[in-house]
Amino acid sequence: MTKAGARHILVKTKEEAEKLKQQLAKGADFATLAKKHSLCNSAKRGGDLGEFGPGTMVKPIDNVVFKKALLTVHGPVKTKFGFHLVETIYRH
Repeated sequence: MTKAGARHILVKTKEEAEKLKQQLAKGADFATLAKKHSLCNSAKRGGDLGEFGPGTMVKPIDNVVFKKALLTVHGPVKTKFGFHLVETIYRH
């Protein structure tokens, strides 16, 4: 089964996610922004979600992690939790 490692930043609004994505595009550190802004428990780990297989995360996150380009920040991705910026680190 395919496994992937990813990290994310979860915020309440699409606007906030867009602002953070712009900061990342200008070279801001993902982990630092996650620790400061993310509403998820993963924030203390710099947004690290660890390694997981398909079906572990909610479908919109799964679609990004298992179908989109690696090492690219995708989003904002809307889920019932809020808006995510998602970066897949690896897949194997």
